[in-house]
Amino acid sequence: MISPQIEEYSRSLIEEKNLSFDLLSDPGNQVAQKFGLVYQYPDDLKQIFLKFGIDLEKFNNDDSWTLPIPARYIIDRDSVIRYAQADPDYTIRPDPLHTIEALRSL
Repeated sequence: MISPQIEEYSRSLIEEKNLSFDLLSDPGNQVAQKFGLVYQYPDDLKQIFLKFGIDLEKFNNDDSWTLPIPARYIIDRDSVIRYAQADPDYTIRPDPLHTIEALRSL
């Protein structure tokens, strides 16, 4: 998984959720920008987030108030994207079995 969060918050997430996979850092959403996945939060939504204690500037250590759109890619050794799924609604994710099937079909 790749996240713009700074290491301190990513480490907390790994421990809290007992994650068993690597969580990589993407400072400033540089990788997400290359895939066209960055979303800029508008000022009115930013204020709502802050009221709920969600401070992206603090978590990501930058003032851009951007997040990546959730996406899943399978990229082969020749850097060719063989599978792609992205949805701005973070609650919509493909079944992991679908991704495994996509891997097996390569």
